[in-house]
Amino acid sequence: MFESINPATEQVLARYAIMSAEALTVALEEARTTAMVWSRVEVELRAAMLERVAGLLDAKREEFAQLITAEVGKPIAEARAELDKCALLCRYYAEHAVGFLADQRIQSGTHESVLSYQPLGTVLGIMPWNFPFWQVFRFAVPVMTAGNVALLKHAPNTCGCALAIEALFLEAGYPQGVLRALLIEINQVESVIEHDAVQGVALTGSDKAGAAVAALAGRAIKKTVLELGGSDPYLICEDADLDLAAKKCVQSRLNNCGQTCISAKRLLVHRSVLEAFTEKVLNEIAQRRQGDPVVEANDLGPMARADLLVNLQRQVDASVAAGARLLLGGETPQDVGLFYPPSVLTDVRPGMPAFDEEVFGPVVTLIPVADDAEALVLANQSAYGLGAAVFTQDVERAKRLAHQLECGVCFINDFVKSDPRLPFGGIKRSGYGREMSAIGIREFVNVKTVCVG
Repeated sequence: MFESINPATEQVLARYAIMSAEALTVALEEARTTAMVWSRVEVELRAAMLERVAGLLDAKREEFAQLITAEVGKPIAEARAELDKCALLCRYYAEHAVGFLADQRIQSGTHESVLSYQPLGTVLGIMPWNFPFWQVFRFAVPVMTAGNVALLKHAPNTCGCALAIEALFLEAGYPQGVLRALLIEINQVESVIEHDAVQGVALTGSDKAGAAVAALAGRAIKKTVLELGGSDPYLICEDADLDLAAKKCVQSRLNNCGQTCISAKRLLVHRSVLEAFTEKVLNEIAQRRQGDPVVEANDLGPMARADLLVNLQRQVDASVAAGARLLLGGETPQDVGLFYPPSVLTDVRPGMPAFDEEVFGPVVTLIPVADDAEALVLANQSAYGLGAAVFTQDVERAKRLAHQLECGVCFINDFVKSDPRLPFGGIKRSGYGREMSAIGIREFVNVKTVCVG
């Protein structure tokens, strides 16, 4: 059985039966049949159905928000915002999918040359717990709207969300099986990837998980899109608006209790403003209230799982032992609930977990730098390359820095965020491929060239 545990109370919410090997085989064969039927549905109809999904998300917003908060400890206001973003994504593809998937005529030496975007069949999505609706929607909506069937292997602690999403698409009028939640163990994933009904895999998770899935899919010669987290550098230049920078960095770092791939994980601060910026960061954190995430006044909840809290404490302790200075927090409370206080580390440098690893929790890391050159070296001295940000009042300077940062997305004078209209993804150990926008909906299609001589 999988257990769903409320991280704020540590009480078991529900238990879910794991699919047997026999049931999984049946589900995969049904996916093959469903994919053949669904691929023949006109793209105009597939896109129009997304309006129904968006309407149901609006109608069931509070119900789903309560479910998200119960399963992962996300503050209720953040859970509502997550659902609003899912509805926005649905409406974006409802409006633009037909154009994104339309045949394109190419000038060539033939009488007529056309690019046609055709579905591959069935795509497996291995999704994380930290945004249990948003991560699924940004995988499944473009995949299904392109004419594919989506199989969802969600995180074990968010089975309730997985089943709710499956039911939502059925209620919206999607045929049975176009989106199917598979409640399976990690050791069952290999058989799914190898099954000839499956043509591709999308994964959001750790780089370790991504490497394992990429190896399996590569052996089977199947397309993958991987979003594998990051250690996003934020450059705070000496001419930055420090009030704005502190507000945006803390907002980014403490969103979802710091359990976000694109949060501000390494703040590279010019030495001349380090003291002033640090004080502003501490003041911003002081305005946060941590507690029961269903209470509207609380804007910082618990960690999602006990093992995540233990690893976070290890990273903080090891960094302090290596020479980092702890300015705030840094100790796990002994009370009920998986809460970890917002914490601040300074004098962080390479070789410490707070610099080298992805720190998934509410820990602000301050790294002093002498100038832009040192900031770029340290920013790019990472195995990851997902997001980055630059804070300066010289926008042209920021653009030059942005182009030298090794990442998939860079924001200037704001924190990194995903947007349905923009391609999202990383480089290096943050993965490859892109989600959302026109690029995202074309990741799992056959780009077929048809030429008339």
